[in-house]
Amino acid sequence: MSQVTYRIVEHDGGWAYKLGETFSETFPDHDSARAGAVRASREQRSPDETAFIEYENTSGQWITERADGHDRPETSVEG
Repeated sequence: MSQVTYRIVEHDGGWAYKLGETFSETFPDHDSARAGAVRASREQRSPDETAFIEYENTSGQWITERADGHDRPETSVEG
């Protein structure tokens, strides 16, 4: 099983969570960004539900994939 870590960082005059090189939307404060990361983390590891996920790759292209509900990563939030 893979490990995914969201990191809370200062970004664009506020705070965001970051996964790899991709930033979330900007939040006004650290606590709001952390809450957003926790919510995203929880949604990503929802078991037994096949879902479509969207993410932006390092080239800025949005990708949509079908994620098998039995193949969810371990997730964590830092910062």
